Parts: sequence; structure tokens; C-alpha cells
Amino acid sequence: MNDKSTVANSPVRIGHHVTVTIDRPLGSSHPKYPDMQYPVNYGYVKGIMAADGEEQDAYLLGVDEPVKEYTGILIAIIHRLDDVEDKWVVAPKGRSYTKEEIAEQVEFQEKYFHIEIQME
Repeated sequence: MNDKSTVANSPVRIGHHVTVTIDRPLGSSHPKYPDMQYPVNYGYVKGIMAADGEEQDAYLLGVDEPVKEYTGILIAIIHRLDDVEDKWVVAPKGRSYTKEEIAEQVEFQEKYFHIEIQME
């Protein structure tokens, strides 16, 4: 496996604090696919550009209410093996998840891709 623990030219690594701006809060519907509801908060990290030319997308796990912004720890990177972009997984400090638990929580969207979850 390639060491893709950073995104593009970002110095951010697993274990670093990041702030996620939530544009698809828990319980909201996908803008293009209204039947898809978000069981977790989902957004982006401002100022970090991903391979798709947009700001870095991130799942926020462990926060069980809709939020607008949250600073947590980058705990994993989901590599989409059949897509150009990766997704970050952010959680509150002190919360941990197994790869299996992460896969289960993001399955609603990642089931359409072949993924590999990288953790330290």
C-alpha cells in the first residue's frame, strides 16, 4: 500500500486535530439523491484541497447530534480504490473505532466504492 496518510500537499496526518465544517448534518438528505440520508455528520476541512479539486471531505463519527462545525482528531483515511478522492474520518478526542466500526458507519455512502481504511 502506498503511504497516502496525507492529502495532496497537506501536512495533516492521522492523529492531528482538524476542524470539519458540516454541510450535510446527521439526519439530512443527500442533495442529489434525496433517498440517501446521512446517519453521521459529513462535511469538509476548509483549506485542504483533495484530489477531486474540492476541499477535503470528512465523516464526523461519535457526535450524535447535528452540528455546524466540529474540531476533532483525524483517526482514519478511507481510500477509494476506484475513485480519485479519499475521505477523512474524524472523531472526538479519546474516541476510538475499529476499521469494521468505521466501515459500518460510512457504509451508507461507501457501499458504492471499493475502499481501504487506513489507520495508525
